[in-house]
Amino acid sequence: MVRQLYSVEDARRRARKRLPRMMFDFIDGASGDESLCRLNTDAFDRIRLMPRVLIDVSERDLSTSILGQKTSVPFGIAPMGMCALAWPGADRDMAREAAKRHMPLCVSTASSMTLEQINEIAEGQAWFQLYADQSGDFVDEIVGRAAAADYKLLILTVDVPIPSVRIRDLRNGFAFPLRWGLSQLWDFATHPHWSLATLAHAIGNGMPRPMNYATSSGNTTFVRNASRERADWSFLAELRDRWHGKLVVKGVQCPDDAVRIKSMGADAIYVSNHGGRQLNAAPAAIDSLGQIRRAVGTEMPLIFDGGVRNGEHVVKALAMGADFVMIGRSAMYGLGAGGRTGLSDILDITSREVSAVMGLLGHRNPAGINENCLVSSHDELPIHALPEKAAE
Repeated sequence: MVRQLYSVEDARRRARKRLPRMMFDFIDGASGDESLCRLNTDAFDRIRLMPRVLIDVSERDLSTSILGQKTSVPFGIAPMGMCALAWPGADRDMAREAAKRHMPLCVSTASSMTLEQINEIAEGQAWFQLYADQSGDFVDEIVGRAAAADYKLLILTVDVPIPSVRIRDLRNGFAFPLRWGLSQLWDFATHPHWSLATLAHAIGNGMPRPMNYATSSGNTTFVRNASRERADWSFLAELRDRWHGKLVVKGVQCPDDAVRIKSMGADAIYVSNHGGRQLNAAPAAIDSLGQIRRAVGTEMPLIFDGGVRNGEHVVKALAMGADFVMIGRSAMYGLGAGGRTGLSDILDITSREVSAVMGLLGHRNPAGINENCLVSSHDELPIHALPEKAAE
């Protein structure tokens, strides 16, 4: 029986015990010295919220909408590749939770189930994330498959033109396909819970692998460190012409880039630094969010991820200008801690925290969360003098 989780940090600690070190570090790690990964989360502490009082918030509703899709909560699950390394069947578990909760699930090009299977299980709640990598034929085919599978929204990831240096993965010998050296075998043997569950799942499904590549017409081999420089401005223009659904561009931090992307007809901009897994010297994602909101104006939808570890962070991102928030590592920690039960706990915890913070700010629904919730927005208000005390 899996013990109940009470926070994302609970899930992280439990996942660290249950998973082989190689797998935990793949989830938990980042690029370089990993300072940006820490900064992403720490930067939220600088943002203070202004509580309001004497407002009836006894009934609160977390539902909202993003790009025409109604959702039960103002957050979804970010695109992450090879989630089955956190726990076997992870993509299926996430799809089932997305359907149950009516929340968006972003499906990676490198997902462990096919994009068709995931969207069917998710009952249309899935969004497809595209890497413009490897062959042009594969990219053309995968975009066509997403359209045929009735995906209404496509996310183009643009912040991975070349691979970054991820020291933990190098130290652990992490590669794909998985290597089976003595150190890796010992790692798996000393974490039997994960290893036995993975082996049991593999009997009927095979070992975890990127299924969208494996099921392509050319049986394309997934190359984890493949260059993705095909995602340039001309590629974006061509994709905008070809894709008739909603198009989101992910991995944007520079306001100038955001303005140009907006002008090219993107339906939304996804502010992200890839969870600190690419340029370690980049700004904290939440710092870029406010800058981009000012650059593109109030009407351009912004989606955000980066360092979100609780419901308070979700509310702060909304206050800083996001229209919708995605969680990544938090979901993976939940899966690693307890499979679907752990994931469900994390989604419940985050929802409760969003509801509590929202109520303490004096709001009944996410629509009221904006820059007026920030302490910084009140700094320059005039301080009214108190009336002089009457003489006794």
